[in-house]
Amino acid sequence: MQYITPLWPAFPEIFLLAMACVILIADLFIRDENRGLTYFLTQLTLAGCAALTWVTASNEPVHTFSGMFVGDLMSDVLKLVTYFGVISILVYARDYITLRGMFRGEFFALTLFATLGLMVMISANHLLTLYLGLELLSLSLYAMVALQRDSAQATEAAMKYFVLGALASGMLLYGMSMIYGAAGSLEVTRIAGVIADDGAKNVVLVFGLVFLAAGIGFKLGAAPFHMWLPDVYHGAPTAVTLFIGSVPKLAAFAFVIRLLVQALGVEEIQAHWQQMLAVMAVLSLIVGNITAIAQTNIKRMLAYSTISHMGFLLIGICAGGLNGYASGMFYAVVYVLMSLGAFGMILLLSRQGFEAENLDDFRGLNHRSPWYAFLMLLLMFSMAGVPPTVGFYAKFAVLQAIVEAGHVWLAVIAVIFSLVGAFYYLRIVKLMYFDAPEDTTPITPRGDAQWLLSVNGLAVLAFGIFPQPLMALCASAILASL
Repeated sequence: MQYITPLWPAFPEIFLLAMACVILIADLFIRDENRGLTYFLTQLTLAGCAALTWVTASNEPVHTFSGMFVGDLMSDVLKLVTYFGVISILVYARDYITLRGMFRGEFFALTLFATLGLMVMISANHLLTLYLGLELLSLSLYAMVALQRDSAQATEAAMKYFVLGALASGMLLYGMSMIYGAAGSLEVTRIAGVIADDGAKNVVLVFGLVFLAAGIGFKLGAAPFHMWLPDVYHGAPTAVTLFIGSVPKLAAFAFVIRLLVQALGVEEIQAHWQQMLAVMAVLSLIVGNITAIAQTNIKRMLAYSTISHMGFLLIGICAGGLNGYASGMFYAVVYVLMSLGAFGMILLLSRQGFEAENLDDFRGLNHRSPWYAFLMLLLMFSMAGVPPTVGFYAKFAVLQAIVEAGHVWLAVIAVIFSLVGAFYYLRIVKLMYFDAPEDTTPITPRGDAQWLLSVNGLAVLAFGIFPQPLMALCASAILASL
């Protein structure tokens, strides 16, 4: 393989890193009353990254940094969705972090560094690059969870996240070292070539795969490696929970594609990791959907919901082939869209001194604001997989792919527990439309948050009615990267 030396495939990452450093230094000289300038620069940075990604996009994979970094259609699409997600997070969270004293340069700098970690993971073509991107993301998220220093709950969540995250990172690193010992290379494409030539009967390779699967399961939040997720979602400030629960899933999907599909996609070894992912998928569906029913805190409920959604994502990857991976990518994008809207609604209802994180806080929302109740209804229907929302089509695409792969039993389990999961989503709809409101405080969001949340909710419906363009884009991205 011939590698090019120009750096243009990595221009968005270079620009983001430079701007994050500029914002971090400039914020020292910006007064509190002018802190909106830091927010504006952060949003401008993300828009600039989107423009650079669009300009440098290529249909053919382009490698740089001696093959450690790749720019392809899959990375471009995932990065553009990531930028949209982070911009939306900052818009939704602006009032929330302002009222809680978190509207500071540290929050925006950590957000940008976490985004940089996501981008590096998405474009990594080398195990070390993957790991560096993952650690940059993880360390930024640990600090963001603990940013509200006066909150004992947030500090406890950050400690749990840090300790368990370090354990998962150690597993990944140990697994990567075993892969290196078996294949003699850390580069994704070379690992695949060595395994194809020498066979996949190396015991060290199989053991390394076990550690990799465990680490990936933790980063995705899949059972039985899910123990950190509910506590971190609950303990972190809701604005940070929104970040953790949305865009990192795109990088996690890219991580799986780069590491398992591209590096370890040889038929003999593929059967091993598909079995591991199938077990994690079934456990995630069972644990996530059943445990979510017992929750009264909506952040914990959405945490267990995330676990069940990761089960569906893993089913798509287990299906294999273009159809399976494309449906998995489609599901990841759709999940981010739904998660942004759901947590955005929690931020919308929260105000100074009050966290709208209990199910009872949504009682009678239709009486307070029929429009926001309708948007929340669309989001809950989509998460439950009710047509004509996009969540239905995402689940249908995954189930179709796994049935075509011959694993009908897995599809049956997914359908059964998807029906179980519909209960706790529809419970929120019942609370909004059929219960009397406990709180009659007017809902007064900023204009930009109001418009973006409306677009977010309606997009769930629009992509459900017209899913073909997005699905075709995901299929083209996967086809170009494999």
